[in-house]
Amino acid sequence: MKKAIAFTILLAVLTSCSDSDTYQDIETPPETGNPPTDPTTPTAITYSKNVKSIIDANCISCHQSGRSAAFRPLTTFAEVKVAVENAGLLNRIQLQNGQQGIMPQGGRMSQANIDLIVKWNTDGLKEN
Repeated sequence: MKKAIAFTILLAVLTSCSDSDTYQDIETPPETGNPPTDPTTPTAITYSKNVKSIIDANCISCHQSGRSAAFRPLTTFAEVKVAVENAGLLNRIQLQNGQQGIMPQGGRMSQANIDLIVKWNTDGLKEN
C-alpha cells in the first residue's frame, strides 16, 4: 500500500512538470519590441528640459560675463553646445577630483548629471 501511495505521488509530481519551460522562459518576459524603460530617466534629453539646470547650478557662477571664466560663457544653448563640440566640456566634466582641468573647479558634479550631459551629446545636442 505504501508503495502504491509513493508511486501515485511520484507520478503526480512527474506529470505536473513540463520540460518546455526553462528558468529563462519563466524569468524573461515575452518580447514586445520595445526596450525596457527606466521611469527616472527621461527618454529625450534636451538642453531646455535637462541640461540647462545642471549648467546653471554648476557652471555659470564662473562662466558668465564679469566672472573668472567669462572668456568661455555657458549662459545660452549655443554657448554650451559650442563648448561640448569644440572646447572639451565633456572631457573636463568627466575628470576625477584632483585631476588638472576638472570642471567645475570646486569638485566633480554628480555622475547622474555627467551622464545626462553625455547622453544629450549622444542624442544630438537638441535644444527643446
